[in-house]
Amino acid sequence: MTMTADLTVAAWPGITPRLLRSEPETVTGYLGAGGYRALDDPQQLLDTVEASGLLGRGGAAFPLSVKLRTVRDNGREAGGAVVIANGEEGEPASIKDRWLLRNRPHAVLDGLRLAALVVNADRAVLYTSDPRSAHSIERALAETDDRPGGAVVELVTVTPGYVAGEETAAVRVVDGGPAKPTDKPPRPFEEGVSGHPTLVSNVETLAHLAYLHRDGADAFRELGTEGSPGTFLATITGAGRPPALYELPHGVAFADVLTLHGVSPDAVSGALMGGYFAGLLGREIVGATMDHETIRGLGSGLGCGAVSVLTDDCPVAVAASVLSYFDRENAGQCGSCFNGTAAMAAVASALRDGTATADDVARLERWSVVLRGRGACATLDGACNVAASLLSAFGDLVQRHLENNCRTCRFVPFTAVRPYEVEQLRTVVAV
Repeated sequence: MTMTADLTVAAWPGITPRLLRSEPETVTGYLGAGGYRALDDPQQLLDTVEASGLLGRGGAAFPLSVKLRTVRDNGREAGGAVVIANGEEGEPASIKDRWLLRNRPHAVLDGLRLAALVVNADRAVLYTSDPRSAHSIERALAETDDRPGGAVVELVTVTPGYVAGEETAAVRVVDGGPAKPTDKPPRPFEEGVSGHPTLVSNVETLAHLAYLHRDGADAFRELGTEGSPGTFLATITGAGRPPALYELPHGVAFADVLTLHGVSPDAVSGALMGGYFAGLLGREIVGATMDHETIRGLGSGLGCGAVSVLTDDCPVAVAASVLSYFDRENAGQCGSCFNGTAAMAAVASALRDGTATADDVARLERWSVVLRGRGACATLDGACNVAASLLSAFGDLVQRHLENNCRTCRFVPFTAVRPYEVEQLRTVVAV
């Protein structure tokens, strides 16, 4: 279902928000808060990033310091580097990147400037598909002509799509090609835009980089856990509630997030994690904490911070809708993905409709294992995650569907084209 209600935007109770603001950002306000400070020592900032433990917020949770150092060092050998701020939010159930670009463009641009200075890039790109975000960035760029240092920022827009935000697809678009992933290696940090080492970093990650430059690593680590320091933006959907964007410290109890969101933990059957990519978790999510190490220990992931809470929606039907989405949205250039997502979607849909057989389910289980890692990008892996997690977390429910004994799917089947999409927002409600 497309979420058309108002979006609640709120920081975790008791913390001072680092990224969320009640009003759209102006350059005057950003400068007054210490933004766009000159960077006298790029190595010192790199050391600060390493000490902070900042992990990427785009989905993979890769240490930013490693990316920065690698691109810097490779760029020295290659005669230049490129930085891309990736704001192409391919996950329909996530809103954080578009919110930042629309409301905190200077924080993102400051982070992009700093990253370009650290890696000594001669080219910086802001990459998005959202027209409102592009307009916000254009307006902010017009205000920053005389700000300190860094490469000139280019705005590159693309038609939205699930694979368009993949890092090699972003590189391909900037080079004038289609928004489709390429085989790896080489990865962008080795050979990216115009053959130069390229840092592709999520816009939330870059906004945190700007915070680090202003407040330092110790302040950053005052919230979060040892392995997952700092705060992150979480898009919470599902459970029959309007969507919300929360700034959460890593390590908070998911049950407390549910309470903040107005959902009884007792009503929750599970969750769709990390947008669509990380798959499903059962009721074990209710007792978990929101940090990478804990969620990874459950066999899933925080991904881009998007969590769709399942209460009345049948997990089998949700999985069928997500797999059908992957079937429609794959790039169509890898046979294993093109055919594999279609096959898994067909079985899950038949399971939802009560027409699947035990042999179908056995095939689905096998495909979820043998197809993993076979595509140029992670789309096929995401589909495998959804299929495998459905079978492991909701085995009893799968059996009921084999017996055509799910009352929810029999009378009110969940058939959303883009499950839990956050798109048509009327207003922003600050709490």
